[in-house]
This record gives sequence, C-alpha cells and structure tokens, in this order.
Amino acid sequence: MTALGGSSDVGLDRPQRRADKERFKFTTFVWLSPAGILLIALFLVPTAYAIYLGFTNLQLLGPHASSFSFTGLANLDRMVHDSVFWSSVKLTLVFVIGSGIIAQTLLGMALALLGQRAHISIRATVGSIVILAWVLPEIAVAFIWYAFGQSGGMLSEIIGKPSDDLLSTVPLLIVCVANAWRGTAFSMLILSAGLRNVPEEVDEAAQLEGAGYWRRLFRITLPIMRPTIMTNMILITIGTISDFTLIYAMTQGGPGNETAILPVYMYIEAFQFNALGYGTAIALSLIVIGGLLSIFYIRQLKPELGKAS
Repeated sequence: MTALGGSSDVGLDRPQRRADKERFKFTTFVWLSPAGILLIALFLVPTAYAIYLGFTNLQLLGPHASSFSFTGLANLDRMVHDSVFWSSVKLTLVFVIGSGIIAQTLLGMALALLGQRAHISIRATVGSIVILAWVLPEIAVAFIWYAFGQSGGMLSEIIGKPSDDLLSTVPLLIVCVANAWRGTAFSMLILSAGLRNVPEEVDEAAQLEGAGYWRRLFRITLPIMRPTIMTNMILITIGTISDFTLIYAMTQGGPGNETAILPVYMYIEAFQFNALGYGTAIALSLIVIGGLLSIFYIRQLKPELGKAS
C-alpha cells in the first residue's frame, strides 16, 4: 500500500511539474532581469562590500582613511575582548525584549481586546491617541520623552513638584518606555486584524459549554492567533533591534554607556572614534543577532506552516 501510495503521489506531481516548466519559459528571465539587476546592485553588492569592510582597518579620518587594508580577524578579536561591546549586546537584548517583544505585544493585545469589546466611541478615541503616537516622527517622540524625563520638565508639571532627572537615574527605563509608547499602535493594528480572523463559531461553542472569558482567551483565541502573534514579534524585533534615532536623540548612548545599544555603539565607534572598520564589524554582529532571533521565530512557526501545507 505504501509503495502504491508513493507511486501515485509521483504520478500526481508530474502534471504539476510539467505545467511549471511550461509556465516558466526563457522569457521569464528577461522580465525578471531588471529586478534581479537592482537586487544585485542595491543589496547584494553593498552587503558583500560591508562584510569586507568589517575585516579591514578602515578609518573615517587618519592614515587608514584612504589606504586601508585587510586585517583578517583583528576586529573580531577586538570585539571579543571589548567589555563595552558585550555590555551593548546585553542592553540591546533588554531593549528589544523588554520594550519591544514584551511591552508592545502585551499592550497591543490589551488594546486590541479592548477595541473588540468596548463601545465604538471608546475604541475610536483610544485608537486615535495610540496611533497618533505611532505616526509622530521618531525625533519628535524622542524630544517629548526627553522633556518628560528632565528635571523641571513635563513630569514636574504633572506631579506639581520638582522631579529628579530620570534620564540620569534610570535612562534605559525611560528609553524603553518611550519606545513602547511609540510602537504599541503597530501591534494593536496587527493583533486587531488577527482577532477578526478568529472564527466566532468556535468562541460561541466554547461559551455554550460554560467556558469563561479568560479560559476562552487562553485556550481558544490565543492559540488560533499564534501565527499572527509570532509574525508581529518578528516585525517588532526587526524594527526595534535597528533603532537608533530615538535613543541617540534622547541620551546619545549615555550617561556613560548605559543606553549604548549596538546601533548607537556602532555609530560611536565609526563616526566619533573614526573606526569605520570596527563599526562595520559591530553592524555585522547586529545582523547575526537579528538573524538568530528570526530563525527562532521561524522555528516556532513551523508547526503552523506544516499544518497549512
């Protein structure tokens, strides 16, 4: 039976393969060639050149600005023994996981659930306020929270007495709160769309069987929305791990290096200390971290992909 089943599957695949061959003709390459040329010229070539620069002693200014050379693993060795780099990696993970994956996902889900059950006027008001924070330019958000965290700033006016300089006492916390405040709207929109795709019949059947709201949420709604939640986390990670403007405008990576996540530390090394080669190596490490996180997300999505196929 297994052999017969296998041969029938092969037989079923042959017409599909034949149709694919007939559809994919040589003229397809002609039509795809402009896109392929742009992909090579604007993505592959710059990426390959950046990888090469990460293994050189290129400088922004100085003797190696014009006559740089290949230095092999020198930048990697420097990176391994650079305590500031490892501190920056830790800060990056805290920033991405805390202000992005956890805060934005939880707040976005809470607002999406509120919008599903609240009156239309409340839903429209809350949605407008949250989306306004998202559409503001990032530099404007940075100055809003900079003013909020300064001694004698917005927080002092709210509480009615002078406040400590929060950007000096808890700088990473303020930066994380600012990032979560700005990015929650994106998660709210993605997860609201996912909630609309949950079949009402399934929820109603569970309700008829006596399941309460929270049980239905954790046993039915969230498992069905798992692909949407994971996709949202991927997009949040990609957007947060490369964030530069918000932190640099608020703290410039300080005080000290307490908010110098990898993009900021890369900028400091490349453009303040003129070590473009080392800064590029830090950028490559950022790509590796983002790739590892993406692989983790994709592995989490594999069961759903298998069921869909």
